[in-house]
Amino acid sequence: MAPKLKFQTPTGIHDILPEDQPYFQKIYSVVDEIASYYGFDRIDIPILEDAQLYEKGTGATTDIVEKQMYVLKTKGGDFLALRPEFTPGIARAHIQHGMIALPQPVKLYTTGPLFRYEHPQAGRYRQFHQVDFEVFGEQSPSIDAQIIQIFYAILSELKFSHLIIEVNSIGDYQCRPYYKKVLSGFFRSRQNSLCVDCRRRLKINPLRILDCKEEKCKRVRSQAPQIIDHLCEECKNHFKSLLEFLDEADIPYHLDPYLVRGLDYYTKTVFEVFSDKIAVPQPESGEENQEPVRNALAGGGRYDALVKLYGGKDTPASGAAAGVERIVSLMKQMGTVSLKVQQPKIFLAQLGDLAKKKSLKLMEEFRRANILVAESLGRDSLRSQLGRADKLHVEYTLILGQKEVLENSIVIRKMDTGEQATVSLDKAVEEVKRRLKK
Repeated sequence: MAPKLKFQTPTGIHDILPEDQPYFQKIYSVVDEIASYYGFDRIDIPILEDAQLYEKGTGATTDIVEKQMYVLKTKGGDFLALRPEFTPGIARAHIQHGMIALPQPVKLYTTGPLFRYEHPQAGRYRQFHQVDFEVFGEQSPSIDAQIIQIFYAILSELKFSHLIIEVNSIGDYQCRPYYKKVLSGFFRSRQNSLCVDCRRRLKINPLRILDCKEEKCKRVRSQAPQIIDHLCEECKNHFKSLLEFLDEADIPYHLDPYLVRGLDYYTKTVFEVFSDKIAVPQPESGEENQEPVRNALAGGGRYDALVKLYGGKDTPASGAAAGVERIVSLMKQMGTVSLKVQQPKIFLAQLGDLAKKKSLKLMEEFRRANILVAESLGRDSLRSQLGRADKLHVEYTLILGQKEVLENSIVIRKMDTGEQATVSLDKAVEEVKRRLKK
């Protein structure tokens, strides 16, 4: 006998269950509100893009493209990729739809799922969600500062405290080549102390070594030359102005001279947003763990050459993204966000087929009046329906039976006192409104 199949989500893929939906909705609500305030328009791009879009923009030797990208070959022979990030697709849309002709800068934001084949662990999935903000057509460091401010505001609205921005400049295509040469010389003399991946990175792009998470590579990196000492005058002035904007906006930041972000298209500004400490109740004692916990929540930077790289006009740009699952996980730990879920104050109980049919129209009338009504259309017992109304703690139960339908009436029962009154079915919505206002 064949074993019974037990279908489950693929490894690293997760369901967003009803109990988690309020967290996602809260995040997206805050994002939409802040995006609107700062003049960002929503864009939605395809989940599938030409794989070369990421190979050329994100970088053929990045971990995302080399190790994590899902690629498929179509019947027509095209190679498509499930999007691992938003920026290249939005840059492609900017060119394809002629957004260079729009009033500048063009401000866009989006939310949705992304896909990366990586080792699944707590808070890290192969299908995950991000919020993303991008600005095209503005060279000023004020836009970098605004992007940072936006993510700082989003996280603050979600009650995150102890937020800190790690910020750096990685120069541009004028000053970065010389720094790479200096960095290569430093790591080459210490390559025996590097991990296998970083020895390979040394030959391809030594900047990648600065992004390595291996402890032994971090120890070597701590002595490496800093790019801040090798910036050209333009990049130096851009970075200085950015820090002045952040100071003026009272946004706390640290200079991290080894922050590079693992994507090829970044120029000048790069940053990451962390929550330095979250107090988490301990299961045994109930006391809070006050040990600092470093939680990466968002990151981004400037990418002035990407649009031109894709065949568009020379267009400066800046953007960032935040991981929704990571934010949800920490929101749950903090327990500081009030998730207001509208609860029904009215329950509609119906008895018999005729009453059920009338109930459908009545429910729609209540919806149009913006009054949330709960029901159990599949139940016939008045007792069981009143029991459900009790559990929902509604104020009133409307009782509609065959007798009431024939007489064009409905019974309104006050649940805490048991008092009942019969009113015209045509006046039910109006009467409920009046009672709820008392």
